[in-house]
Amino acid sequence: MSAATSHQPPATVADLSETELIARIRDRLPPAPPWLLVGIGDDAAVVEPEHNRAEVLSVDALVEGVHFDRAFVPPDAIGHRALAVNLSDLAAMGAAPRLALLSMVLPPALPADDFDAIVGGFTALAARHKVHVVGGNLTRSPGPLMIDVTVLGTVKRRQALTRAGARAGDSLYVSGTIGAAGAGLQMLRAGTSHPPSQAAPAPAGQAQPPATSHLLNAYLRPEPRVKLGLLLGRNRAISACMDLSDGLADAAHQMAAASGVGMTIDADALPIDPGARAWNEARQTDATDDALTAGDDYELLVAVRPRARRRATALAARAGAPLTCIGTCTGDGVVLLRRTSGGTAVDAALTRQAYAHFR
Repeated sequence: MSAATSHQPPATVADLSETELIARIRDRLPPAPPWLLVGIGDDAAVVEPEHNRAEVLSVDALVEGVHFDRAFVPPDAIGHRALAVNLSDLAAMGAAPRLALLSMVLPPALPADDFDAIVGGFTALAARHKVHVVGGNLTRSPGPLMIDVTVLGTVKRRQALTRAGARAGDSLYVSGTIGAAGAGLQMLRAGTSHPPSQAAPAPAGQAQPPATSHLLNAYLRPEPRVKLGLLLGRNRAISACMDLSDGLADAAHQMAAASGVGMTIDADALPIDPGARAWNEARQTDATDDALTAGDDYELLVAVRPRARRRATALAARAGAPLTCIGTCTGDGVVLLRRTSGGTAVDAALTRQAYAHFR
């Protein structure tokens, strides 16, 4: 074999037929469940509904250059995120994930190995949450890579969670920690895996700074709070719920508007990730502002009636996603952020800052 023919360029999706690409997806899927009557390979899927359960549907599209940058987001993380953002919506509704439709708009130059990795990231997360891919669509485009995902979950009628049930006097809680994904995205854009202050280990005898590799993973491979949403919904432990895909400040405003209440959020109570704090300190920026507005955390903001606080926190511990009380719902319709300085609490309007596709 000559040198000219021994180094073939990597295959791209343009080198494969649609049938071959579909086969590469199908090969990664588990056997079809009994309720999937007609799956991939026909004009549409045929699914038997679950008895006595309502269906919850959500759809999200991820567009290269808007939602991710292939310069620093690995292909498997693109696939993971495409499903995770949808599962987070189901978690916020208290719904059990059931099936997904996967649609991909592919630039011809996309390497076939990248296609396989995107599908691998998607199907690995689907398998963990027992989500069956029942169909979708593949199409070619001269534009950017796009992934459009529709998910369906199920929930008992009286267990569905919404944004609209909060009342004045309810406590506000957030799951896990916030700020990690936003810091991770900033680090990826900066091309670093640690804040400048963490470039070298601390001297012997001094506390080591917190590791920050988890910040990158928080952005690249977020873990939707599906188990937490299910437990809270099934046990009717909360009055309202919303995920933090666009940041806590945006979620607070949306829940307040939907419920017809105001909110006061305590800045000192926010469970900001320690690694995110270290990143902000290194950049001399406000960790609280970043944690409130950055988004991509996919944690849950919940409102809890006074009598249900102990039950909600116990369920959260069981789900491995502890809840932190960050404020209260009020009756005045105003969303405030409370900061304490020198022992004095000062309330100011919480600015609703979030990425918006359209103004």
